[in-house]
Amino acid sequence: MRTHGRAIFVLAVVLLLGSCSLFTETEESSAPRPEKARLVVGVGNVVETAPLRLGVSEGLFRRGGLEVELAELDEDDDPVSLLTEQEVDVVFASDVALFRAAAEGTEISLQGEAYVAGTGSMALVTLPGTAYTDPGKLPAPRIAVPTRDGLGSLTSRSALKAAGVDPTKITFQVVPFDGMVDALRSGQVDAAWMVEPYLTTAQKEHGARVLADCAHGATESFPMSSYATTEQFSSANPRTLTLFRELLAKAQQKGADSGTVRRSLPRLTDIDDVTASVVSLGSYPQAVHAERLQRVADLMHGSGLLSERLDVASLVPKGELP
Repeated sequence: MRTHGRAIFVLAVVLLLGSCSLFTETEESSAPRPEKARLVVGVGNVVETAPLRLGVSEGLFRRGGLEVELAELDEDDDPVSLLTEQEVDVVFASDVALFRAAAEGTEISLQGEAYVAGTGSMALVTLPGTAYTDPGKLPAPRIAVPTRDGLGSLTSRSALKAAGVDPTKITFQVVPFDGMVDALRSGQVDAAWMVEPYLTTAQKEHGARVLADCAHGATESFPMSSYATTEQFSSANPRTLTLFRELLAKAQQKGADSGTVRRSLPRLTDIDDVTASVVSLGSYPQAVHAERLQRVADLMHGSGLLSERLDVASLVPKGELP
């Protein structure tokens, strides 16, 4: 009787474990699969996209059921054009570029925030020996920016306006980041707007000095960039993008540890260990916050970059709104 009872008990345990396994397998098999198993994501600035790059390199997305291929964007690429021409599925871009495109009629769908500025992560810089040592000293400064009517001109106007400069008197000259030091040295411009890692490189190699922190005052903790797709792609691939957002949020969690970001930069790009150890870092949001992003759109509207106020919440997938 005792042996018979033990056999019944063992059988019951086996059946119970089997039923649990069967239930788990059924649950997994019934989960809807993403419409696309592979996404091509256009990426730019390595500091701002570090968590995504780290997540891809460490297999986080692949283990989560989504293959992500990173397409490197050149500085002169138009990320919105690459998106609308379907050369990439999702693209990294400055919030200014995305909101300007949305205001002009491009149906944009925000899939995640990439980066929010931290102290010293974007700034107006000059070279040693210049007489331009106070942001309010020149009434009509010439400023180098990487793109016309972009994040650089928006935040430079804000910083210089706070210093007493009339924004309408500022002249912006489009200069690629790698040409800004030469533009300063030749006297082509009075100051240059830089972000990391170019900012730290200019300080380390050329003795560049910060004239004004562009992540201060009205632009403190300012949203800089996001990941987006077209509304058409979003509507056709809702499960794929829901999974992408979930996995992106996990990748962005890595950005909460600045040490992890700094250690990853040399192997993700050609940034050397010394530069990586001292770059000024912002933060990496794990979800889209429409209210925070609205600050960008409202500043664009107030400075004349947008003719009408843009409702950023209309660009966020409905399920992602708080």
